[in-house]
Amino acid sequence: MDQINDAIDWLLGVTQLDGYNILLLTMPLAVVQGFLGIFPFSTLVMLHISALGIGAGMAVSWLVSIVVSLIVFYCCRYWFSDWFDRKLQRYENKYDKWKKFFQLYGVWAIILMRTLPIMPNNVIAFLSSVSAIKPMPYLVSSIVGNLSHIWLFGIISSSILLPDTDIRILIAAYAAFFLVLSALFWLSLRRKSTLEQ
Repeated sequence: MDQINDAIDWLLGVTQLDGYNILLLTMPLAVVQGFLGIFPFSTLVMLHISALGIGAGMAVSWLVSIVVSLIVFYCCRYWFSDWFDRKLQRYENKYDKWKKFFQLYGVWAIILMRTLPIMPNNVIAFLSSVSAIKPMPYLVSSIVGNLSHIWLFGIISSSILLPDTDIRILIAAYAAFFLVLSALFWLSLRRKSTLEQ
C-alpha cells in the first residue's frame, strides 16, 4: 500500500502537476494505454483520485476512459481493421466466444466485460471494432461500462489512497446502480425473447 502511495507521490512531485493539470500527463498516457495496454488503467485512476479527490478523480477517469475507448474503437474500425482482423485470426479460439457474446448480447456484453476485469479495455475496444456493433451502441456501452468499471475501482482504490474516507455512500450507490443495470439487462433479454417468438 505504501509503495503505491509513494510511487504516486513521486510521479506527482516530479511532474509538479496538481489539480486538473494532471490531465496533461494522464490523457496521453491513457491513449498509449488504450492502444498498447502496457500498464493498467487503474494507475491513471489512482493518479486522478490522488490529485483531484474521490469524486472528481472518478469523474475525470470516467470521461478519459470514454474518450480513449472511442479513439481506439474508431482507429481500429476505420484505419487498422484489416490488420487487426488478421492478427485476431491467430487467436480466434481464444476470442471466438467473446465475439459470439457480442453478437448475442451486444451492448450488454461490452458493459459486463468493462465492469468485471474479464479482459483489458483495449482488447474490448479492438473486438468491438471488428464486430457488427454500431458506433452509437458502442458509445452507450462505453459510457455505462466505463462508469461501472471506474466506480468499482474507485471504491477499491479510495480505501487504499484515502483510508480515512467513508465510502459507504459510494458502495450503496454502486449497489443500487448494479441492481438497475441487472433489471435493465433482464428486461432486455425478456423483450428480445418475446420478439423472437
